[in-house]
Amino acid sequence: MAYVISDECIACGTCIDECPVDAITEGDIYKIDAELCTDCGSCAEVCPVDAISIDE
Repeated sequence: MAYVISDECIACGTCIDECPVDAITEGDIYKIDAELCTDCGSCAEVCPVDAISIDE
């Protein structure tokens, strides 16, 4: 399952640099492309507001 970013996202940009497959796109709330996400969890580990989780 891919990771998703919730509405709690503060668009700080921390997760973008951590994604090894460039699956995250910028915006008011960042988004993760489920097709590209490899479920590594790197983005979730660095999110300062815990806005990233596994899509269940």
